[in-house]
Amino acid sequence: MSYRNNAIEVVGLRKSYGDHEVISGVDLTVGEGSVYALLGPNGAGKTTIVNILATLLTADDGDIRVAGHDVRRAPDRVRASIGVTGQFSAIDERLTGRENLRLMADLAHLERATVAGTVSEMLERFDLVGAADRSAQTYSGGMKRRLDLAMTLIARPRLIFLDEPTTGLDPRSRRELWAIVREQVADGVTVLLTTQYLDEADHLADRIGVLDGGRLVAEGTAAELKRRVPGGQVSVQFTDAATLAAAAASYADATADAEALILQLPNDGTVAGLRRVLDGLDDDGVVGVTVENADLDDVFLALTGHATEAPATEEISA
Repeated sequence: MSYRNNAIEVVGLRKSYGDHEVISGVDLTVGEGSVYALLGPNGAGKTTIVNILATLLTADDGDIRVAGHDVRRAPDRVRASIGVTGQFSAIDERLTGRENLRLMADLAHLERATVAGTVSEMLERFDLVGAADRSAQTYSGGMKRRLDLAMTLIARPRLIFLDEPTTGLDPRSRRELWAIVREQVADGVTVLLTTQYLDEADHLADRIGVLDGGRLVAEGTAAELKRRVPGGQVSVQFTDAATLAAAAASYADATADAEALILQLPNDGTVAGLRRVLDGLDDDGVVGVTVENADLDDVFLALTGHATEAPATEEISA
């Protein structure tokens, strides 16, 4: 097995607690400078995998290398190469934002002469300058999450683990965090992201692993995974109800929305199938046509038989 150009390589990872096997023979490869998303519901095993890769848990079995180092034989080298942002904030709320960053800089053994400048840079980059000298307990949820990520990145690790980093954040804070992740990857950083949010995996990940019940049930790009679920639908909007009714009568499997003047037709996802649908339509009276393919919700449901069950948490503002 070669580890060149791969930030993470895992073969046959297993972990049990008593008689309960949490991780069941997972194989995983993450290329350098990419975002890999582990997608799955609560209890799928996502956090367990992250904790093993970050040397916080010991696997029962498996060949596991992180940043080129064996996690059993060289855990210190692994820890020196990574940054971890967990599900729960690691900040000390009694300290200010600046003090939290200085503490992490000291723990990372950054050169003292550069610490002040590095802390100021991180405060600026994460839009925390105005709150830098306030106690972190006064920060909003979004600000705490940004500070938490800044603390992870202050030592400039080339590989970071983000374990459900946007759970509970409002849409604006989630987008801000996504932008930060993209900036890191543009700088060559590798990101292993765990998430229950399908749109997050779709927006950020170069590759996605679908994890369910401790097993990796599918893997690929978002487009590759979507192609595994056949079908979709074509929505055709008409100018008037009479034209809609006439078109609906020509398709036995069509669904008409008389109020919206839209006819929905099943599509097998192929060009030939789409052509058959369009060939049966008269240009007169058609306002527009929309092709809707399977999304990651459809993929997850098809692969596992259930939804991701994204967490029902109260939104935390920026």
